[in-house]
Amino acid sequence: MRAVEEVVDGAAGSRSETPAPRRRRADPWALLSYAVLSVLVTVQLWRDPNGRVLAGNDDDHGVFLFMLAHGERVLFHGDNPFFSDRLNVPDGVNMMANTSVLALSLPLAPLTHWLGPGFSVALLITLGLAGTAAAWYWVLSRHLVTSRLAAWIGGLWCGFAPTMVSHANGHVNFVSQWLLPFIVWQALRLREPGRAVRGGVILGLLIVAQVFINEESLLFTALALGVFVIAYAVMAPDRARSDARPMAAGLAVAAGVSLAALAYPLWYQFFAKGNYHGQPFAPDMYATDLASIAGFARQSLAGNAELTRHMSVSSTEDNLFFGPAGLVMIVASVVVLWRTVAARAAAVSALVLLIVSMGPVLIVFGRRTGVPLPFGLISHVPIIDLVSVTRFAMVPATIAGVLLALATDRLRGFTPRGRRLWQVGLVLALVPLFPKPLPVVVDDPLPPFLTQGTWRQYVSDDRTLVTVPLPEVTTGRTGMRWVTLSHLEYRTPRGYFMGPVDPPRDDTGSWNAPRRFTSDLLWRVREFGERPQLTASDKARITEDLIFWRAAVVVLVPGSRNEDALLETMTTALGAPQLVGGVQLWDVRSLPVPSPE
Repeated sequence: MRAVEEVVDGAAGSRSETPAPRRRRADPWALLSYAVLSVLVTVQLWRDPNGRVLAGNDDDHGVFLFMLAHGERVLFHGDNPFFSDRLNVPDGVNMMANTSVLALSLPLAPLTHWLGPGFSVALLITLGLAGTAAAWYWVLSRHLVTSRLAAWIGGLWCGFAPTMVSHANGHVNFVSQWLLPFIVWQALRLREPGRAVRGGVILGLLIVAQVFINEESLLFTALALGVFVIAYAVMAPDRARSDARPMAAGLAVAAGVSLAALAYPLWYQFFAKGNYHGQPFAPDMYATDLASIAGFARQSLAGNAELTRHMSVSSTEDNLFFGPAGLVMIVASVVVLWRTVAARAAAVSALVLLIVSMGPVLIVFGRRTGVPLPFGLISHVPIIDLVSVTRFAMVPATIAGVLLALATDRLRGFTPRGRRLWQVGLVLALVPLFPKPLPVVVDDPLPPFLTQGTWRQYVSDDRTLVTVPLPEVTTGRTGMRWVTLSHLEYRTPRGYFMGPVDPPRDDTGSWNAPRRFTSDLLWRVREFGERPQLTASDKARITEDLIFWRAAVVVLVPGSRNEDALLETMTTALGAPQLVGGVQLWDVRSLPVPSPE
């Protein structure tokens, strides 16, 4: 397609007279500014990356500690990259069916090994924000705009928009978008004569790498490009028709390269042990609120958490929040670029994905209006049913940054009054969205039982260390943090991951391991302080579960919620505990070990 050429030609009227060497000298300063801003966002985590947890989403922070620790196990211990037997014993975890970020965890495995998974998580979030901004700056400045200022503003928006800073609260995968600008650019360049093979191979390899970072972002990008192409073809059919053949050839090459490399990993994801289908929530549970378009996110300078809470599902899902002035500037950018077909097609793509992100029913300031939306027609389509709907809004947030850069690039063609108004508008739009440092909480240090290696006297490689509370989503973060900060040296049951809710009867996706008597019992004790009167049958079922989990030792996590009730329950079930290495534990090595299946 000639979409890219059209955008560049549209910017030609604002071409700067600044010599190229001087423009290139701006590059290091642009990249440095992104790096400084990224460190500012993550500064509180950097003060002690292995001892602090992101307060906005400590559960997902724990998930990525696990993913980074798994990468270290793969490189240093030869573990299967697509499967982990260190969590959810005895069933394990299908890592391809989870956000395993292998393209990030494996290169960083040495740092994880020597400095800890907390360090690697902090580094990836920092590099993700700055790297995404830098990648968009590079593509914009080299191919789409002539003004380095315009490219810098576009990169700033794409890398540090409220949606990106929001996902930095624990979502390593979603802030690591630095391949997406190059995927978009390579896909659009396939229309150039003679690029089908070389461009297709490059695009295919980029797709492979992105799959091992975040498949959701790749899906969003593919859908956005698909809508863009359709919209462009409707608006400029002759040009689209002439570009269709070379682009189709290039896409065929890219598909062949990526499918050849991904055939086994994707088979493992969808068909190997631990695969699942669908999400553990209804499609409209996490949808974008219409009011959030002009609101402010929690992590923006002008944000108010109490107000934002009514327009967002969580602190990691503030996916729009352009602010009033930001929304006006985005609309103004579309108006400025309206004569450019490619810009109009990009705006259509943003609008379509925005509507999709709103789910099956329109929500305004936290209230369901009953107005039906198109997503209800596709909510159960395979692959789409694996996506958290509100995240489609990340696409219009990125397109907004590109349009803002393209419009700013035309600044020299404005009247003096128009230039002043645009500059004031940029200030009013960007300053309120300036990101605040991510909030953190200081976590309890690991007990000597772990740090001094005392656990090795109890736990052999075929047995597990069972923490109470059990590692579960939202309720057992400490137990999961213990095993990940110990580099997954021991195995543990359950955990926070995605897997089937009750295999083989029900393979619907779940954030927890299949329910068992003991997990349900301890959850109620921890949550509500229950002090159950255990019968002989109850004790037998607890023993049965410990055998199933291949337990060697049961450890009470100090400082747990309703710790006294948990201690009383486990003492009734297993007898008096021992105090070893700062923890109370029950030695259950006398229990038999089930034969492997």
